[in-house]
Amino acid sequence: MSIIKETATVVSQKEIGTGIFDMVLLFPKGAKEAKPGQFLAMYVNDQTKLLPRPISICGIDAAAGTLRVVYRIAGEGTRQFSEMKAGDTLEVMGPLGNGFDMKDEKAIIVGGGIGIPPMLELAKQLECEKTVVLGYRDELFLKEEFEQVADVKVATEDGSCGTQGTVIDAIKACNVEGAVIYACGPMPMLKALAEYAQEHQMEAQISLEERMACGIGACLGCICKSKEKDHHTNVNNKRICKDGPVFDAKEVVFQ
Repeated sequence: MSIIKETATVVSQKEIGTGIFDMVLLFPKGAKEAKPGQFLAMYVNDQTKLLPRPISICGIDAAAGTLRVVYRIAGEGTRQFSEMKAGDTLEVMGPLGNGFDMKDEKAIIVGGGIGIPPMLELAKQLECEKTVVLGYRDELFLKEEFEQVADVKVATEDGSCGTQGTVIDAIKACNVEGAVIYACGPMPMLKALAEYAQEHQMEAQISLEERMACGIGACLGCICKSKEKDHHTNVNNKRICKDGPVFDAKEVVFQ
C-alpha cells in the first residue's frame, strides 16, 4: 500500500463531547485505500509545528471520498484542528499502519475512551455475530451509532450507564462471549483484555495508542516491547506506527 500525502479539505466538523470533535475530510485517495484500524498523520497549518498528529480513522466512505476522524483535544495541535471549519484545508498523510485482520468468527469489539472511535468502522464492516463493549469515564459519545450495527454493552467508572467498572467487568456481567477480541484504548485496558483472552483461549487483536513523530517508522519514537525481535532494530521492540498500531496481543510485552 502506498503512503499518500496530499491536501485534504474539511467537509464538516462538530463537537460531540467536551473537547471531543468529529471531523470529516475529503481525501479521495486515502478513502479508497483505508481499512479499519489504520490512522492518519494530520499536519497543523502552523509552520512552528513540523510534526503531524496521529489520529485514528473512525469512518470510511470510499464512494464519497471521505474519511472521518473523532479526536480529543490533547494539546495545541489538536486544539488548532478543532477550530477548523468546512472548506478549510490541511496536509494529511495516510492511511498509515496496519488495520485489523477481520475474521468471520464471533467477535467482541472493545473500545475505551478515545480508543472508541476507531472501533466504529470495524463494527460496521465485520459481518459476523458481534458484541460491542464500550468503556467511558463520563460522557457517552458514538454509542448510538454503534447500536445501529451491533449489540452494545457499556461500562462506566461511576455506574451512571451500564456496568459500573471496567470493560472486563461489563464482559463478565453481561456474559459476553466470542472467539476474537478486537480492542483499542488505554494500555491498562489492553493488558487486561490480553490476559482475559489468554485465559479463555481467545484471539485478541489490540490497537496501541502512542505518541508518534514521523508516523512512518523512521524515527523509532513510538516503540513497544515485543516478544520477537524487530528486524529493523534487532531488539525486542516494535514500531507502533509501522508494525502496528494493531498487534496480536500475544506479541506485546506489557510493562
